[in-house]
Amino acid sequence: MTLSSLPAAKTQATLLVIDDSPQDLSLLTEFLRNARLRLVVAFDGREGYEKAAAMLPDLILLDVRMPRTDGFAACRLLKADARTRDIPVIFLSGCNDLDDRLTGLRLGAVDYISKPFAPEEVLARVSVHLELRQRRQAAAAPADAPAEETAPLNSTVQAAMEILLRDPGNSPSLPDLAHQVGTNERRLTELFRSTTGMPVFAWLREQRFQMACRLLAESGLDIQQIADHVGYGNAGNFTTMFRERLGVTPRDYRLAQRERSGSPS
Repeated sequence: MTLSSLPAAKTQATLLVIDDSPQDLSLLTEFLRNARLRLVVAFDGREGYEKAAAMLPDLILLDVRMPRTDGFAACRLLKADARTRDIPVIFLSGCNDLDDRLTGLRLGAVDYISKPFAPEEVLARVSVHLELRQRRQAAAAPADAPAEETAPLNSTVQAAMEILLRDPGNSPSLPDLAHQVGTNERRLTELFRSTTGMPVFAWLREQRFQMACRLLAESGLDIQQIADHVGYGNAGNFTTMFRERLGVTPRDYRLAQRERSGSPS
């Protein structure tokens, strides 16, 4: 990979390198700076996310195993934040198991490079993804709204919500959830209270209830299927919860909603 093979309009692109290894950082910064790339460095996932949100780099190189907030948690935060979700993330890690690689890609990374790495390979992949980002931005520019107009949820809360709603009947514990989004239990609880007015699992219970109401009103799933989907394996427990909330059974609620909308029973 030569300097001239970088996209012409992006020769001053900003790369954020998030890694806690001094040796790897030294090697990366040396050859990436020689490629006329502006570098910003962070030493753990939380610091990296905060710098990404503040500086909006063109691409992020992200290690997995780091103290305080690991790379997977950082990627969840980046993809949950409207300001940073479109920044390409390339994992650059010694965690080379297939499960680790698939986890990184499922979280939204565009590439995964194994350590020890060849500098030429890193530069080649960086060049490819910078060029792809440049093309996407050029194609989407007329329709893009200013980021300030989106008013997104706190990214930590948004990332936690996405994890909880992925399988609402089999949610992680509060310590595990906090770890997955790069924070601690107390901070996550405070963020949920300030954002939603409820603790984490009170919010999840409300979401499960609202989801059940929508499925009863709009889907053809039977009561047991809906109970399973929202995390009540037993239809009797689901019916008890529903009666306590609304004073009617799920079946009666469904009938009332269909009569109101004029849909057939």
